[in-house]
Amino acid sequence: MAQGRRVTRVAALIKRELGQMLGGQLRDERLTRSIITITTVDVSGDLQHCKVFVSLYGEEAGQEAALNGLKAASGFLRTQLSRRLELRRCPKIWFYQDKGMAAATTVLNLLEKLRQQKPSGGPES
Repeated sequence: MAQGRRVTRVAALIKRELGQMLGGQLRDERLTRSIITITTVDVSGDLQHCKVFVSLYGEEAGQEAALNGLKAASGFLRTQLSRRLELRRCPKIWFYQDKGMAAATTVLNLLEKLRQQKPSGGPES
């Protein structure tokens, strides 16, 4: 049980530190083409691998460029995390786009269209 709490705590620390670094420490132009939000950080039980899921907002080309920029910066980010968190061995970072928010927005838009097409005036069933 202590192992699970440790992994959860490391994941939360990584999420916080990456958020701060993405907020202003990176100067890659590709990262300014999209709004980047870290949604989830999954760290493996042996603390060797870290999957970072990000939501990207903006044009499709900007989102792709931002994801490529994050992947290119993963080595730098890993080095910075190791220094900031004083970890003996910092996990390798893998970035993935979280498309959950985009899917949720699509579903909400479809539901709104259906609601607008529903005839009014009759009893609702």
